[in-house]
Amino acid sequence: MTTEIITIERHILDQQRRFPEATGEFTGLLYDIALAAKIISREVSKAGLVEILGLTGEENVQGEQVMKLDVFANETIVRMNDHTGRLCAMASEETRDLIPIPDRFPCGRYVLLFDPLDGSSNIDMNVSIGTIFSIHRKVSGGPRGTEKDCLQPGYEQAAAGYIIYGSSTMMVYTTGKGVHGFTLDPSVGEFLLSHTDIQIPPRAKYYSINEGYYGYWSEGVRRYVDYVKTPDKATGRPYSGRYIGSLVADFHRNLMAGGIFMYPADTQDPNRPSGKIRLLYEAAPLAFIVEQAGGRASDGRQDIMKIEPQWLHQRVPLFIGSKKDVDRAEQFIRQFG
Repeated sequence: MTTEIITIERHILDQQRRFPEATGEFTGLLYDIALAAKIISREVSKAGLVEILGLTGEENVQGEQVMKLDVFANETIVRMNDHTGRLCAMASEETRDLIPIPDRFPCGRYVLLFDPLDGSSNIDMNVSIGTIFSIHRKVSGGPRGTEKDCLQPGYEQAAAGYIIYGSSTMMVYTTGKGVHGFTLDPSVGEFLLSHTDIQIPPRAKYYSINEGYYGYWSEGVRRYVDYVKTPDKATGRPYSGRYIGSLVADFHRNLMAGGIFMYPADTQDPNRPSGKIRLLYEAAPLAFIVEQAGGRASDGRQDIMKIEPQWLHQRVPLFIGSKKDVDRAEQFIRQFG
């Protein structure tokens, strides 16, 4: 028995054939993101050699300027997409303002929002990190993209996905027709379909939260965390605590095995009353993915996908993962605040 080999390019093209009116722009955009991921993966895989090979600092041994990995990832994605004619604008977690398409290049019908290297502070510890992206359709009327094109609620997304750089590099994405995962085969340089129609278990095995901030949470959040740690065979509790501190890595594990990730509001820090998760670059794209996989994402009181963004770097509390567990977390927050 032979297993059919399906590359990400072929999979995207097969999806496109379902829509006879498709122009190929959207297909090309997704493949450009996959190509950028290969380039970033190559650099991430060399991170452990930084001190040995002397590649940090102002210059490398050839006298060339060397960028930090998060800056490199950001510029790679921008340079891969600013000239293709598929985008009207971009926005990144790394840059404060809108990233316009240069006037010398044509504008397209889509906008790309992304976190180029989520969890980059963990690079030196060899922890899995990732890229998160979200695609919207242009809604502004002018010839060039504006912030209006970026400030759309999650339910308007055309596609979303993430790439996790770990023991292997994997790209997971959805266009609203299920969630599919592709693993990079370094021997051929291609993302190959490895996970078809991913479904998150309805109830968690794991909970992911930084319990060092227990004293900063609301009463409802504290009670819910105590609840998931309380033994109860009927509901499979206690859950196992797993917290990496890299959102993509924590989310990916919970998506595959069942779990809930939480980053609540901080009741003690006036600078972060809504936590630290960014709506456009992290919460909304992962919410689209988890909903397509049968899960849920909430800020503790409403669906993440329904939130109307007010600015590019808006932050929100995030409870995301297995549906029954996100529902239960909301119940505790409604009851106890």
